[in-house]
Amino acid sequence: MEFRRINGMPPYVLGVIDGLKKDARRTGADVIDFGFGNPDLPSPEIAVDKLAEAAHNERNHRYSQSKGIPKLREAFADLYLRKWNVRLDPETEVINTIGAKEGFSHLMWVLLGPGDCALVPSPSYPIHIWGPLFAGANVRDLPVGIDQTDDEFFDALVERFESSWPRARVIVLSFPHNPTTQCVDLPFFQRVVDFARENDVIVVHDNAYADLGFDGYDPPSILQAEGAKECAVELYSLTKSFSMAGWRVACMAGNAEVIGALAKLKSYLDYGTFQPIQIAATVTLNEAQDFPKQVREIYQSRRDSLCDGLNRIGWHLEKPKGTMFVWAPVPEPYREMGSLEFAKMLVTDAHVAASPGMGFGPGGEGYVRFALIENEKRTQQAIRNLRRALTRLGGE
Repeated sequence: MEFRRINGMPPYVLGVIDGLKKDARRTGADVIDFGFGNPDLPSPEIAVDKLAEAAHNERNHRYSQSKGIPKLREAFADLYLRKWNVRLDPETEVINTIGAKEGFSHLMWVLLGPGDCALVPSPSYPIHIWGPLFAGANVRDLPVGIDQTDDEFFDALVERFESSWPRARVIVLSFPHNPTTQCVDLPFFQRVVDFARENDVIVVHDNAYADLGFDGYDPPSILQAEGAKECAVELYSLTKSFSMAGWRVACMAGNAEVIGALAKLKSYLDYGTFQPIQIAATVTLNEAQDFPKQVREIYQSRRDSLCDGLNRIGWHLEKPKGTMFVWAPVPEPYREMGSLEFAKMLVTDAHVAASPGMGFGPGGEGYVRFALIENEKRTQQAIRNLRRALTRLGGE
């Protein structure tokens, strides 16, 4: 049987690690899993309570609005004003999406088509690569390095844009960045916005880790930049900030024309998230405003536990300033293995699961990604396992 659009997709590399993990657990091994960035923290109690209450109201069982109920869009607009001093019209500049992946993917359908080009960071969260490809566009890699300065990244962006033909119609960004954990400041976004306005290009920023900045770092919104609403849209999700991954609630905000185009497409494709979920998300945004701070403190503690432990055993790395990940270079004594074989060895020899960097595109080779989804006690057990298994390291 022949299919369309999926034929060029490679095997899912991260699935290889998942299979090894399941095999090990069948034999009774206790595999400590840092592989999948699936938040383990419970959602806010108020969200669960309001969901149950709203679900008992039969009026909420009908079709909802594809762009989101008005109160939810207002709650997102209030969050942007409160957190970033960005004013948004909830009617024209905000749309609810069924998670950030749905919003991003469908946005690519209205912005790109065959013959168009998008600049996408490399390495990258897979949907940032495949969203433009599914729309029929070409993707030009935009290298992101763990030690890259804002100036170096901006210079690379300009070089890639000017050397691409056709010129990119869309620039995809996501900071703090998954998987590299690279962070930027507001002056960087201002330079990007100025460049986009001058060159008639649309910037799509996935702000998935907007509330996960550590050691005093507060991730900016691209919409804070002057003139951003002329050329940019941004995705904000409850997945990480409110630990509501399975609820699939996010918004896209910014340029009204782009928001309107997505709204038109979605009106043909879906009726929005189940309305009790939208109601619960609205109440959560309005009444659980301190919850992201609690989440951030937990992830920062886990980051410290993992990074301090890895450095102690001779696996040297810097602590990330943001995201819920640690992007760790494959240690020099094991580098010739490549990220996939090294990650497989971690599962079989140390009973520790991490994601191989090559699963995030060619730019990810030479690294593995740890998701901070295990508590400190489990993390320290993982460090002990790694110390025993990685005998070529020179740590304690």
